[in-house]
Amino acid sequence: MAGGSTGASGPAGGEFVLKPWELHGEGREFEKLGGELTKAVAALEQGLAALGAPWGTDQPGSGFAAVYGQARGELVGGLRGLAGRVAGVGAGLHTMAGRTADADSSAASGFGATAVPGGSGVPGVPGVPGPVGVSGVTGVPGATQGAAPVVPKDMSV
Repeated sequence: MAGGSTGASGPAGGEFVLKPWELHGEGREFEKLGGELTKAVAALEQGLAALGAPWGTDQPGSGFAAVYGQARGELVGGLRGLAGRVAGVGAGLHTMAGRTADADSSAASGFGATAVPGGSGVPGVPGVPGPVGVSGVTGVPGATQGAAPVVPKDMSV
C-alpha cells in the first residue's frame, strides 16, 4: 500500500493502523488498473477479429477453428471477468475506508471527542466521510489534550 504504512504494526507489534485516505488512494489505483485491463482486453478482441479465419475450411482448418473458437471465447471472457474483479477491489477499498472512518468517528464520539473541523469528506470520493481525529481524549497515543490533531488529507499518488 502507499507508503507502506497502511496495516503496519507498531514497535510492540500490537498496533494495526488503517488510514482511510491511503485506502482510498489504493482503491483509485485498483480502479485505474481495472480500466486499463478492460481497454487491453478490448484491443485484444479487435486484434483477434482483424485476423479473420486464416486457417481455412478444410478438415484440419475446421478442427483448429472449433478448438480455437472455444478457447478464444473462454480467454476473452476470463480476462473481462478479471478486469471487473480488479476494479471491484478498488470499490471494496473505498467501502473499507468509509467504514474505517465511520468506526473511528463513532469510537471518538463514544469518548466525548469531537471530529476534526473540515473533515467532511475525502477529495474525489463522493459520499465518503473523510478522516476523523479526536481531541480531548486521555490515553490516546499521539492525542494532545484539548486540541485536534492535524489529520492529513489524501496523500496518495
